[in-house]
Amino acid sequence: MDRVAFSDDGTEFYYPSNNTWFSSTAAAVRCFKYRNGKWEGPFTLFPHYYAPTFSLDGKTLYLLGGGDRRPDTTHSYVYQSHRTADGGWTTPTVYLKTRFGSYDFMPTRSGTCYLASNVHAGKLRDYSDYDVSTMRVSGGDTVVRSLGEPLNTPGFDGDFFVARDESYIIISNKETKTFECELAISFRRPDGSWTAPASLGPAINDRVAHRWGEYVSPDGKYLFYSTGTSPKDCHIVWVRWDTLLEKLRRENLR
Repeated sequence: MDRVAFSDDGTEFYYPSNNTWFSSTAAAVRCFKYRNGKWEGPFTLFPHYYAPTFSLDGKTLYLLGGGDRRPDTTHSYVYQSHRTADGGWTTPTVYLKTRFGSYDFMPTRSGTCYLASNVHAGKLRDYSDYDVSTMRVSGGDTVVRSLGEPLNTPGFDGDFFVARDESYIIISNKETKTFECELAISFRRPDGSWTAPASLGPAINDRVAHRWGEYVSPDGKYLFYSTGTSPKDCHIVWVRWDTLLEKLRRENLR
């Protein structure tokens, strides 16, 4: 399990499956499609990949993973697949190649992309100090900057969802060394700074568990996330989000 994705019209639902947390060899992105008044599927689209994320125009899916098809193990990759004329998808190709770790890539309307990275540490497989960061391509160079405090801590900060207008970001907060965490939200102020992360509440943070793959449906109504205490009991949860978001906004943007 990881981040899921809906098409903007709500007729396609993409989700990943796996049997472990730290390898994409057995991972796959699957899809349900709403046709003729019912959901059909699941269809396996991308073996060895996970974390599907739509481009803003819905014509591209960004993916992580690659499994044993990765070009090498000295770089981190974000892949892309393009929608075909018949509604299918092309074979994934490399979109972003870095010598630092990259995770949970997401584009926004401003052209700024968000991802988790350990670019400042420079250790590809060191997950201990990932930061939620922004990425822009400038003059042919890829510029990645950590969002810093209060979103990031000295430990792992890698799982997040950012709204397309960048008005808020949901993060996996208070990560332990073994990645148990809570879900929290931070709002972007007019000056570009971020509010201190606020818990999504006891109904969501109800026990010690892993919580990741945060995703809000395109209509803004529902929050999805993966949770579990081990690879054997992971599952996707969905909750009503729009009313909770407004409550949290009132409490944290004063």
